[in-house]
This record gives sequence, C-alpha cells and structure tokens, in this order.
Amino acid sequence: MKTLSLLIVLVLLVLLLAGCAATPNTLVNTPNSAGKVAGFWQGLWHGIISPVTFIISLFNHNVTVFEVHNNGAWYILGFLAGVGAFAGGGGRAAAGRR
Repeated sequence: MKTLSLLIVLVLLVLLLAGCAATPNTLVNTPNSAGKVAGFWQGLWHGIISPVTFIISLFNHNVTVFEVHNNGAWYILGFLAGVGAFAGGGGRAAAGRR
C-alpha cells in the first residue's frame, strides 16, 4: 500500500511538472491581424490591466492575458513591470512589518 501511494504521488508530481513546462513562442516578432507587434509599452499596459483581463478571459475565450505577437524580452519586461506596479511590488509591506 505504501509503495502504491508513493507511485501515485510520483506520477502526479511528474504530471504537474510536465504541465508547467515552457514552450517556445513561435509568434514572437510576427505581426498580429492588425499588423502590429507588441513592445515594451504595450507589455507595461497589459501587465497593469492583467487582473481585470484574467477575470474577463475566464468567460470570454477571445481575450488573453498575454499578447503572443510580441517582440520578446522587451514585452516581457514591460509586462512584469506592469504586474509589479499593480501589485505594489511587496517592498513597502515587507518594510512596514519591522
């Protein structure tokens, strides 16, 4: 019984890790239907509005949180900066605990 439980946990762990595996974005640096490629500033905006966009994406499959037609690292940097700006970064909360 202990061996079966260990095997089940191991299989679930492998499936969990496989589900989180990143894949390359084949649409990087390719324009969308409007002929645009998202850059840093669009990434920043998408990061700021990501909580609202996430909720909308749960009900509308035409809305995504992350633009796949982006220019790569600059878009991602802007997106993470936008998410950090919305979330407050956590630095002030950690400093207030002392």
